[in-house]
Amino acid sequence: MFEQFFSPDYNTARRRFRTLVKEHGGRIDSHEIGLDGADGKPLTIDIGLLGEPKAKSRLVISSGTHGVEGFFGSAVQLAYLEKQIEDDLKDPSLGVVLIHAVNPYGFANLRRVNEENIDLNRNFLTDQRPFEGADPGYAKFDPLLNPPSPPGGLEFYLLRAALNILRYGMPKLKSSLVSGQYEFEKGLFFGGKGPSKSSEIIKGNLHKWVEGAERVMHVDFHTGLGPWATYVLGACEPADEDEISWLGKFFDQDYVQGMEPNGVLYEIHGEFGAWCKQAMDSLEYHAVLAEFGTYPPLKVLGALRAENRTHHWADPDDRCSKDAKSQLKEAFAPASPEWQSSCVEKGLLIARQAVQSITGSNRQSL
Repeated sequence: MFEQFFSPDYNTARRRFRTLVKEHGGRIDSHEIGLDGADGKPLTIDIGLLGEPKAKSRLVISSGTHGVEGFFGSAVQLAYLEKQIEDDLKDPSLGVVLIHAVNPYGFANLRRVNEENIDLNRNFLTDQRPFEGADPGYAKFDPLLNPPSPPGGLEFYLLRAALNILRYGMPKLKSSLVSGQYEFEKGLFFGGKGPSKSSEIIKGNLHKWVEGAERVMHVDFHTGLGPWATYVLGACEPADEDEISWLGKFFDQDYVQGMEPNGVLYEIHGEFGAWCKQAMDSLEYHAVLAEFGTYPPLKVLGALRAENRTHHWADPDDRCSKDAKSQLKEAFAPASPEWQSSCVEKGLLIARQAVQSITGSNRQSL
């Protein structure tokens, strides 16, 4: 039923999004990132603004922070516009901000990262933290994660990765490998050497999109971690027990966890939602990362590794490069209609709960 909201490519998703926003009386704030797509048209981050412009409560839903994951996030936004927004906007105290394709380059080119190989969910550093450094463990595993050569020969990636999990444990590997690094520019989970174009756009405009609000609930949709078609909601601050408890009152405590390595998620340096919350500290700003599970971790990491490797070291027209792109899309946006329908339906549930958290009569303050 809900699989109809998945689009075959970025251009189709963008066109559908813009059309539905306008059909529901919204306006579009569009920002070019300075690159064109394969069709020669500019790649853009498109923001749909709906409801009362100065509404006291604001729902923010973002998609495509990790480019290829935008297939799912965009589908949730389209379903929300088609199925739910009319009811929500009957409440004049609510305004809705839909950020479509935070990373349009990655969405359009089947990459998780942007045009500079930057993982945007490692690029929103707070507290003036410098864009430098990497966990000591990352350098040790760099040859396994980021081999500087085209694919070829027997490498036993899965066996080597499994042995390292057995040796070091998954929580340790999460902390050292995937939380974000700023030294290996062609490596996985690279946070950049400075703010990306996308982060500059967000940082320069977020205050405008939520202007007049007193309280905000921001849901950033992601895929790739956790069991098939399940989800968790990550509170941006890993140790903020009060925030986790408050979120659990609206989203069900069983689904809410901190961003720490003993759960499905892990602590992230430069996380998008955490930056938004800190930047908007004059408001009551809540942010969650909604993570939907696809395939087992080693398969997902293998798809990331293969696509990153072929991007840097193989001809884009080679079969191995095209296969790696297909693998990556499947890892983060499975073609299964059952997965698609189930996950979009759950995404709409999260949106309903998010609205309730900032507008409901039983709403409780922190």
